[in-house]
Amino acid sequence: MATSLRRASFTASSSSPTDTDDEGVRGTCEDASICKRFAVSVGYWQDPYIQHLVRLSKERKAPEINRGYFARVHGVSQLIKAFLRKTECNCQILNLGAGMDTTFWRLKDEDLLPSKYFEIDFPMIVTRKLHSIKLKPLLSKPILDLHSEDTLQMDGHMLDSTRYAIIGADLRDIPELEEKLKKCNMNTQLPTLLIAECVLVYMTPEQSTNLLKWAAKSFETAMFINYEQVNMDDRFGQIMIENLRRRQCDLAGVETCKSLESQKERLLSSGWESASAIDMMELYGKLPRAEVSRIESLEFLDEMELLEQLMQHYCLCWATKGGSELGLKEVTY
Repeated sequence: MATSLRRASFTASSSSPTDTDDEGVRGTCEDASICKRFAVSVGYWQDPYIQHLVRLSKERKAPEINRGYFARVHGVSQLIKAFLRKTECNCQILNLGAGMDTTFWRLKDEDLLPSKYFEIDFPMIVTRKLHSIKLKPLLSKPILDLHSEDTLQMDGHMLDSTRYAIIGADLRDIPELEEKLKKCNMNTQLPTLLIAECVLVYMTPEQSTNLLKWAAKSFETAMFINYEQVNMDDRFGQIMIENLRRRQCDLAGVETCKSLESQKERLLSSGWESASAIDMMELYGKLPRAEVSRIESLEFLDEMELLEQLMQHYCLCWATKGGSELGLKEVTY
């Protein structure tokens, strides 16, 4: 069975105008992956899988960036685990714009895998990740060990197995997204967790609203986690926008990132029943004190004010629909 994964062919695809337009967005996936890889190498958190997907940067990342990524990874992980415990893992996870994320493998190590874990991203990113999965036994073995059939569904932009699927699709094209997910046995009856980390902000408000409405409508019991920018109307926010624009990356959905209230309102007006939001500085203040002491001893931080400014411009939001018998509305950070 392992040979079927190793020998699977990766079909080349020609780039379209849309591919070129989205190059800046794909670049942010690379940036985030490299930052996470660096933070792991310094000791902020443990992740034995990321080194098999992402190169180590020769350039040091600033301590405030590393602490920011630590808070992000910790915050998202806590909400994921809360959902998995509420549903007793009888659920599915859709990681939207997953990039080089390693959550599937880390959850398996903690014996917290859902019934099925889906990753969706641009076809070009998926092809690259599939290439690493195919070549690295540490990544491929868990997928194969959990697979219950003799053959794997796999091509250049997709892999489907019993417990893990990775799909190349455009999140702005809902019919295509739904069709590909259904081909990989997405079950709309199962409690479903959807995760989007710095994804919705790169869509127009109309496109992200369509995705949020589709998610709320498609699953009877669901939770949505969204990590992205907030408080973007002030001077610091404007500098962030300008810096990204210089790199041909436009925050098409930045108008929904005005405040925690605007973030919650977007979720509620898209069919979600409850919505919560917290900025990352507040979340940082709620981290376990022992962990904060540990990470703060890793590197000296010269400018606490810069960390505060940065963290006040990112937030973690979560919304729920249904699941009252599971206590989904009680999930909090």
